[in-house]
Amino acid sequence: MPTVKAIARRRSGYTHDVEIDNRHTIVVDEPEAVGGDDKGPSPTRLVGAALAACTAITIEMYAERKGWEVGDMSVETEISYEGEAPSQFTVLLHLPGGLTEEQGEKLRVIAGKCPVHRALASETKVSVTDRVVPSD
Repeated sequence: MPTVKAIARRRSGYTHDVEIDNRHTIVVDEPEAVGGDDKGPSPTRLVGAALAACTAITIEMYAERKGWEVGDMSVETEISYEGEAPSQFTVLLHLPGGLTEEQGEKLRVIAGKCPVHRALASETKVSVTDRVVPSD
C-alpha cells in the first residue's frame, strides 16, 4: 500500500484542518473543557472513530463474502482514559437479529482483525518517527 499523508494545518487555537491525501479534509479540535473551541473531534476521539469505522467495514466485507445479511448493523466504540491518553477501547457490535449465534461469534472474531484494532492491540509492528523539517 502506498504512503498516505495527513497534514494538520493550524486554523486557530487548537483547531486544525487535517488534509488527508490531498483529497479529504476534517476539522480536529479539543473540547472546551481543555481549552479548545470544540469545532471538531479531538485526535483521541478520532482514533475511536477510526476503530469503529474500520471494524464495521471489516465485518461488512467478511459478511458479504459469506453471503450473510448484516443490514443496518453498527459498531460503537467506548474510550476510557487514563489522564489524557486512551487506556481502553471497548467495541460493541450491534448486529441484526437474523444471524445465528455462531455467525455473531465469527463476526466478533473478525472484528478483531481490522487493521486499526490490530495496530492498537500491538499485533502489528508500528513505528513512529518524529523529525523537524524547516517550513517552506
